[in-house]
Amino acid sequence: MKKYEIAALSPEEMKQRIRELKKAIADIKFNKAFEPPQNPMILRNMRKDIARMKTFLNQQKAKAAKQSQPETN
Repeated sequence: MKKYEIAALSPEEMKQRIRELKKAIADIKFNKAFEPPQNPMILRNMRKDIARMKTFLNQQKAKAAKQSQPETN
């Protein structure tokens, strides 16, 4: 997934996508014992997608927290 694709998702959609990717990773790792995956890079790409989405969620959370704080001068 590209940055602009991740930015287009809502936070709930991102959380759902993260859960789906984690389940897919677990399935691939389980099946890896029986048959190697066709594309060995798929696990790495899924992990990176999860990290990108989590980073984006944390950035949005930090931005919201910063905006909700009253300025003190």
